[in-house]
Amino acid sequence: MSRTMGALAVPRVLRLGALAVLEALVAAAPGQAQNNNNAGNVAVVNRVGGIQVNVEGVVSRLEDSGRIPLRDELRKMHAKPGGELSGKTEVRMVSLRGLEAAVKEAKQPVAEQLPDELRFLAGLQRIQYVFVYPEENDIVLAGPGEGWHVDDRGAIVGVTTGRPVLRLEDLLVALRTVESARQGGITCSIDPTPEGRQRLEALLSQQTQYSNNVLAAIRKAVGPQTITVTGVPPESHFARILVSSDYHMKRIGMKLDPSPVKQLPSFVDILKQENAPLDNMMPRWWMACDYQPLGRSADGLAYELRGRGVKVLTEEEVADAEGKVSAAGRTNSAAQKWADLMTRHFDELASKEASFGELRNLMDMCVVAALITKEGLLAKADCQLPTLTAASSPLGYAALQPAKTVETQVSSLKRGREYIITASGGVEISSWQAAEKTELSSTVGQVRQKVRPTTKVSRAWWN
Repeated sequence: MSRTMGALAVPRVLRLGALAVLEALVAAAPGQAQNNNNAGNVAVVNRVGGIQVNVEGVVSRLEDSGRIPLRDELRKMHAKPGGELSGKTEVRMVSLRGLEAAVKEAKQPVAEQLPDELRFLAGLQRIQYVFVYPEENDIVLAGPGEGWHVDDRGAIVGVTTGRPVLRLEDLLVALRTVESARQGGITCSIDPTPEGRQRLEALLSQQTQYSNNVLAAIRKAVGPQTITVTGVPPESHFARILVSSDYHMKRIGMKLDPSPVKQLPSFVDILKQENAPLDNMMPRWWMACDYQPLGRSADGLAYELRGRGVKVLTEEEVADAEGKVSAAGRTNSAAQKWADLMTRHFDELASKEASFGELRNLMDMCVVAALITKEGLLAKADCQLPTLTAASSPLGYAALQPAKTVETQVSSLKRGREYIITASGGVEISSWQAAEKTELSSTVGQVRQKVRPTTKVSRAWWN
């Protein structure tokens, strides 16, 4: 993982927090959005966490007075599906060949204009299996699925599980950036500038005691922090999910937002409970892939994704006199406890806060994209998917305003004369590392045969 991610090392037991996010859904009016990620006239609907990004790329919080009308507008745009799509199933299949044909036939310039059953991949909530059917020239993604609705937070989730559905616009990015993912991975970080770190060091060197006025001075000294996304287009919905999930992790850890899961207290609360030593610890957390070796059939035509999908890691960092950050090579026990708790309860978090569930969906899609490329599955199936995979495809996705900066926010824990300002975070998707590890499975091939349709299916999905 990039060592530039993370928290700011500060003296006198102070910690800096970086906050940022936009998690957005774009509704493109016909004929307005342009192809291949060019910005058109699009209506941006903020959701999940209530954050907005202005034309300069500055991120800010969206209050309920703005979020609720947007949620209601989403409900007008996305009705609950009927028929077979409304039911819950342990294995819903989505044919990539069928999807290619359907989106080509629809002749829409961006994925956001397609019918919901295509845009939301028939309500698929995780990719558990990848099946190759050479006789049908097809590759099929399979996993749990059900009908969807817009929940009270404005997220599009399963009607019973509360877990977000997979999105076609994110799958396009995963398939089209698979080589970028192989070369450098996909990352997101929110960092103070070196100048901001230096200003903070100068400020703290002059302080002998701390108060709310000092906290305000810290925010001003550090100034705007930089949002960096690598490996995927920063204007994509995919990138916004990376930033959003990082943001929510920080907010929960810093106790700026209540944890949606009772068993996951804030990092500040853990420090209180354990009376942990405060001497210059610099914890940071980042979310990374967490897959067991993929199950593989002997003929290489069936694969199973195994494991939680996401884990939270931690490490302390330090900054030099010029404000440059490097890894300290150690972990803090309280920070490790918080990381372990978030990892342990990630499944529940994914159904309580949609950005975490959507992040896992992104990781699943990236692992699948890497697997398809690494194993040559398109060639095995003699399956051509130019509309889905080619950067020059006529099918694009609406471009969002890239999130570039965010103002510093802080939270504190007073212990005698000391304050702790908590911070840190990032996201790293190392999809090729996950796809490299496979082991033979006697059952995954049996599942492939069991779910294979007995008659020809004319649509892009089936149960």
